[in-house]
Amino acid sequence: MDLTKGTLKQKNERAKKMMLWFGIVSLIMSFGGLTSAFIVSSTREDWVRNFHLPESFTLSTIIIVLSSILLFASKKMLIKAQYSRSVALLTGTFVFGLAFIYTQFSGFNELIAMGYNFTGPTSNITMSYIYIIAVFHILHVLAGLICLAVVIIRHLKKAYTPKDKTGFDLASTFWHFIDLLWLYLFFFIYFFNRIN
Repeated sequence: MDLTKGTLKQKNERAKKMMLWFGIVSLIMSFGGLTSAFIVSSTREDWVRNFHLPESFTLSTIIIVLSSILLFASKKMLIKAQYSRSVALLTGTFVFGLAFIYTQFSGFNELIAMGYNFTGPTSNITMSYIYIIAVFHILHVLAGLICLAVVIIRHLKKAYTPKDKTGFDLASTFWHFIDLLWLYLFFFIYFFNRIN
């Protein structure tokens, strides 16, 4: 496919999509590095084994999956030109994103209640990694929420149509990516803890 062909608008859309995918690839590499460091560090003598992930992390996993389902349904409604339903589902996605962050912080409180702090005398390398991984992911969820907020505002202004929805598509791709990323991180930590 020749990336130099097409209208200026088509070229801009392709450029935005390419930039998004470059960003996603860099995030995959970053989180790949974090999980690799997690594996290497697990050989330390002070590594905590057979720990229990906070129940709030399980709840947040369910919430973020539901948010992606709502976003998928919102896009379907947009394609069918059912704008009010699309906006409602998109708003639901945003609310679920906020709920995800809330449950993540509830998970941090559970870790603290178990005696695992991020720093200080009650901290350890294992839990520090879990805090870092979760907080780094939360930062990207916040970026996703900003994207969704912009899309909601533009959607309310009828900026998207079934044939012209680039901004919606870009935000959707990023949101689904951070959803899949959390699933990877959650199940990586869960199963690594089980087999280690």
